[in-house]
Amino acid sequence: MKMDTLVIALTGGVAAGKSAVAHRFEALGVPVYDADLASREVVAPGTPGLTAIAEAFGAGVLDETGKLDRRAMRERVFADPVARRTLEAIVHPLVRGWLRDRVAAETAPYCLLAIPLLAENISHYRWIKHALLVDASESLQLSRLVQRDGIDETLAKRMLAQQASRAERLTLADYVIDNSGEEASLDNAVVELHGKFLALAQRDRNI
Repeated sequence: MKMDTLVIALTGGVAAGKSAVAHRFEALGVPVYDADLASREVVAPGTPGLTAIAEAFGAGVLDETGKLDRRAMRERVFADPVARRTLEAIVHPLVRGWLRDRVAAETAPYCLLAIPLLAENISHYRWIKHALLVDASESLQLSRLVQRDGIDETLAKRMLAQQASRAERLTLADYVIDNSGEEASLDNAVVELHGKFLALAQRDRNI
């Protein structure tokens, strides 16, 4: 796929602070396409994605309005590796197609693709040449996750354990933002990277 827009993958472990970073890039006018948003759109009522999930797991995974009961589904797949793989086999290809479609239509100098599970699925994203990691310690991720989602520590630890390790994410990262402190400290880091990415996009267009 030919791309005139520079594509940067934005990734990080659960509750590392990807959304806080993404919002700051968006405030600078940078298009951000979120795999989590894509994962909702591709399983909205009436989509082939939701039909496939209902066929695989039964109508019990739908709520009273016919939408996917995401909380119940999440608890189920994090307790059952086979169920998780089944769900991922349905949703992930649809999400990748959604992201590619957005990139193909983009005209900005560069855009971000927020992909939480980049390290776990890197073989499917070889077409993205640059990765920005939002990094935080696993203990900080754990405390943020419990507070953010209102879940118990056991489930939070299980969710962290089923993701790539922090070391694996650091290995694939070309750029790293440390989000172990106050959120306001992200401002300068994002502005600095924004300048770098604009220059990189300009260089690539001149080649």
